[in-house]
Amino acid sequence: MASNYVQDGDIIDWANGGAAVNSGDPVVIGSNSDALIGIALVDIANGATGAVALEGVWEVPKVSAAVIATGEYVMWDASAAAFDDNAATPAAGDVSDGAIAWESAGAGVTTIKIKLIGKPGVLA
Repeated sequence: MASNYVQDGDIIDWANGGAAVNSGDPVVIGSNSDALIGIALVDIANGATGAVALEGVWEVPKVSAAVIATGEYVMWDASAAAFDDNAATPAAGDVSDGAIAWESAGAGVTTIKIKLIGKPGVLA
């Protein structure tokens, strides 16, 4: 193996500069027009650093009214603290195009499996 290899890159140490985060919560990393969506692997208090997954398939909260098809890009809706379909209009703090739907989910469903794709999404 090359001597400059560091790690696989699917997990990042993230310094929390805001409200406490629970293990399993979605996390937005970055504050400019591009941001990563991750899932906290541990509880991370304000001011603490913890592991966040940037890839993989996760079951997460979904906006109940959203109708989402398998393979569709989904948007992290910060105000709803849930994922929404790609037709929703982004508002401040929302991240578009950072994950895709791993399954279909219709109106009334409150969770969905998504795949984090490890690429920056668009932060509104």
